[in-house]
Amino acid sequence: MGKINRLIQNWRKGTVYTSAYLQKIGFSSDLIFRYKQSNWLENVGRGAFKQKGDEVDWLGGIYTLQTQNQAKIHPAGKSALQLLGKTHYLPFRFHNIYLYGSTTDKLPLWFNKLQDADKCIFRSSNLFSEYPDEYFVEYSYKSFSIKISSPELAAFEMLHNLPQNQSFDEAYKIFENLTTLRSDLVQILLESCNSIKVKRLFLFFAEQTEQFWFKNINLKKIDLGHGKRVIDKNGKLDKKYLITVPKLDKNDELPVF
Repeated sequence: MGKINRLIQNWRKGTVYTSAYLQKIGFSSDLIFRYKQSNWLENVGRGAFKQKGDEVDWLGGIYTLQTQNQAKIHPAGKSALQLLGKTHYLPFRFHNIYLYGSTTDKLPLWFNKLQDADKCIFRSSNLFSEYPDEYFVEYSYKSFSIKISSPELAAFEMLHNLPQNQSFDEAYKIFENLTTLRSDLVQILLESCNSIKVKRLFLFFAEQTEQFWFKNINLKKIDLGHGKRVIDKNGKLDKKYLITVPKLDKNDELPVF
């Protein structure tokens, strides 16, 4: 009984343990089966377990993916900005939850069984070739914490979803709130981002919303590619960044739709 007591005491409420991880820390498949039969554990899906009666949502699943699977999957874009309180005018509820990860990451089938997992939209992306720890911040929730996109990284990911899964006007309004971005990290992200479209949009939004930190960005170190990029085929070409975006009003402050 001592072994199961130690397991339950150390188990973070609201999270999943995979069978591979349980075996790694010394629990055989036979022992896991006995714990299920004794109503200590219950299946979330194949190869994944939670404590009997525990409630586990998508954030608990992210904890498992990051700590047990060493995945780079994380709350991203607008969803990360919502968690960080950077979207003050938006109601705090998720219609869609955006998750990003590296090109080698995948959501396991058991993840789909978690609360609100049906709202999650996962994108395996090459927006950045690497995701070092400095790109992320810790987000505390229930009994655990996970890594989510920093405001700087989240802004790039939000623009990556534009225009298919992110409206221009909402992105503009959110960007107006990004007054405290760290220019040194923004510089790193601009130099390492693999999307010409996203880099041009980021600089366009930063300049249009007159962000104070924008003056510290060294544009000469950023590869902005060649040719035009079209966000709105009926829009106006911004001659500096060569992107066609929705037309601004006469004061050049808010998008017109």
